[in-house]
Amino acid sequence: MGCKVLLGFGHQMLRRKVVDCSREESQLSRCLNTFDLVALGVGSTLGAGVYVLAGAVAREDAGPAIVFSFLIAALASVLAGLCYGEFGARVPKTGSAYLYSYVTVGELWAFITGWNLILSYVIGTSSVARAWSATFDELIGKSIGEFSRKHMALNVPGVLAKNPDIFAVIIILLLTGVLTFGVKESAMVNKIFTCINVLVLGFIMVSGFVKGCIKNWQLTKDNYLNITGCEVTQEHFLNISRCQSNDTSALGNGGFMPFGISGILSGAATCFYAFVGFDCIATTGEEVKNPQKAIPVGIVASLLICFIAYFGVSAALTLMMPYFCLDPDSPLPAAFEYIHWEAAKYAVAVGSLCALSASLLGSMFPMPRVIYAMAEDGLLFKSLSKINSRTKTPIIATVTSGVIAGKYQPEQPNPVYQMAKTTDELDQIDQNELVSTSDSQTGFLPEVERFSLKAIFFPKNKEPSKFSGLVVNISASLMAILIVILCIVTVLGREALASGKLWAILVVTGFILLCIIVTGVIWRQPESKTKLSFKVPFLPVLPILSIFINVYLMMQLDQRTWIQFAVWMLIGFTIYFGYGFWHSEEATLAADQAKTPDNNLNECK
Repeated sequence: MGCKVLLGFGHQMLRRKVVDCSREESQLSRCLNTFDLVALGVGSTLGAGVYVLAGAVAREDAGPAIVFSFLIAALASVLAGLCYGEFGARVPKTGSAYLYSYVTVGELWAFITGWNLILSYVIGTSSVARAWSATFDELIGKSIGEFSRKHMALNVPGVLAKNPDIFAVIIILLLTGVLTFGVKESAMVNKIFTCINVLVLGFIMVSGFVKGCIKNWQLTKDNYLNITGCEVTQEHFLNISRCQSNDTSALGNGGFMPFGISGILSGAATCFYAFVGFDCIATTGEEVKNPQKAIPVGIVASLLICFIAYFGVSAALTLMMPYFCLDPDSPLPAAFEYIHWEAAKYAVAVGSLCALSASLLGSMFPMPRVIYAMAEDGLLFKSLSKINSRTKTPIIATVTSGVIAGKYQPEQPNPVYQMAKTTDELDQIDQNELVSTSDSQTGFLPEVERFSLKAIFFPKNKEPSKFSGLVVNISASLMAILIVILCIVTVLGREALASGKLWAILVVTGFILLCIIVTGVIWRQPESKTKLSFKVPFLPVLPILSIFINVYLMMQLDQRTWIQFAVWMLIGFTIYFGYGFWHSEEATLAADQAKTPDNNLNECK
């Protein structure tokens, strides 16, 4: 009896959401077009990173080869972006990764995903707001910071900042007010900030290619202490402590790739986080006029524009001045001063403020929509799903997110195959069901696949079935475990691999071979023939590569980050098991279906 209770409890935690996409009505306002989504993705991705990150990574990790670091990071981001694009075409609803998890892997994982999305948006909003405040304070002579330190010191070590950033709070509350006015108005403000930012970045790229010097990509070790050619004021920019002591080992080996391939990969790991932000597009599923096409196009186009911007700015920086002379804190103003274009730093300041404003809006925009989606499903408090009748925005979720940021089933068919079916496919399914019924009435039952190696690698069915779905689910779970173990082994055994230890190479090679075998099993299963406006190519290789890259980067996080994550998850599980588990809309739907066995499942057309 106890085992049955536990089994039933587990099934309830893994219940999946069946989305009805045949109904076009939505409580939210469908007013966004593809350009709005591209601007939203570019604005949220091209934040302060493009003005700071390029200088720091070029100086410390990759040198001029930072352009390759951004290329690798962009390719890794595109892998995840393609997956988001197909999900957006299949499930054009509000909720982003939270909703995608709900319809594929179940309620508990969906709650974990949504809860951590909220955390990432809160941290992103708070950090970008503080960066905005600090940048503005720098322009006016640091008077705001001095006043705050003098009159508002908190003196609470290890818990809060040394003094409150009131200006950052004001900015967040102002943008929260903008978001409550309506999604169209928010999108218009975002487009203004983003367009100014892109124009400034274009000016920086043109300036770099006009005033830059190719010799800065061809420096040798001798140039480190005796710079000639394009350089003018080397004493002001060189790291004196390293260069005057003749210790140039930390500056690399010269040339275009002074730190080698390892430096490029190290830089790519850092640059990867510069592309985080495109997922906000996926939260607009119920506010886009044509989500099946607009969401995939918006994601891919925004990533492409961001890559061009990062690539161009990093190339311009390393052409304007030697990479080891770059200021890691404010590389662009220093670079323009280096080439005697001091006035250009004001254009950079305007661009950085617009970039931070767009990035801040991009961080705040998706947060209330994820909260709204979770509240509407009953996993968070229902009051958070209230929609303003005039502005068609989740008003309570928006205000709540702004305040928080200002503070620091076996018999059920797989919903994945129910999403976004075309009318022709549904007609074909109906015909197949009629044939199956006719066969059963005449005594000819369809052949059922049994578990065997032959059935796994050479399935008889040409369409997805329960058997192929079970094989894919088991294989995907096994693949996730293998990837996590492989990443842990790779991180912990980094030194052994670098020194060529045989045991480390054999262990890593063994796990890679197992991953390849499992990938082959998934690849051999029949694929859904659903016609969509966008599908991920090269299945299942690209999604698996995306999973590996993301898990590997997670392994680079420090211990403090994991502790904070554990505390946040403890709060989340308390809310879920105390409220969400018992008030879930899917639980209510399942209870109603149990009372009415003939109730048909809704299908997305």
